[in-house]
Amino acid sequence: MVVGRATQVVACRKGQALGLGGGIAQRGTFAKAWQNDVIAVAMSPGYRHVPKPVCQITTELRGRGINTGEIVLNAGDGTPMDAPRTGGHGVAFGLEPREIDIIGRHKLAILHHGNVKSHFIYKVRFELRKVAIAAIVLCQCPVEFEDFEEIGVSTRNKEGETPGKVVGIVTGIVRNADVPQEKLDEIVSKVKMCLREIEEGEQDQ
Repeated sequence: MVVGRATQVVACRKGQALGLGGGIAQRGTFAKAWQNDVIAVAMSPGYRHVPKPVCQITTELRGRGINTGEIVLNAGDGTPMDAPRTGGHGVAFGLEPREIDIIGRHKLAILHHGNVKSHFIYKVRFELRKVAIAAIVLCQCPVEFEDFEEIGVSTRNKEGETPGKVVGIVTGIVRNADVPQEKLDEIVSKVKMCLREIEEGEQDQ
């Protein structure tokens, strides 16, 4: 019988802070949880992409007893090479083999890649092509499962070309801003539901 609190530590700074956002988490950082249940995936820190919401969300999930790791991608800004070119800087979004391996060890991924729908839906497709994992997408602007299905992403409603699939969406998550408690509650609820579905599926196999 366990009495008291279960301690979980979020230590997602890789080294000395450098520039805006560096004081929160460095690119290429991985903060491991006690168990590989959930992995929160953040954009690389920079002038526009500060992974503050992901750190706050990770802390909330761990506080609710959900084992949640956090990874800040090394090449997590820009868009994939196969995404439509819509202007902006020419940085190419990508995943390193180490990052693919880390994400793939988990049951559920939480993907937070910003606000511009024409960017983040292709980032999600890129990741779910590389990793066969269930994913919840966090974003600021409205988006539906159909938006992902139209570009070939598998969802909980329709099989597509990706081995990984989008099983949940939470909108209204603003980059570099605190997450309202009602949104944190929504994220926790969807994470618990999806983990329960995954575990039930494992038992049926």
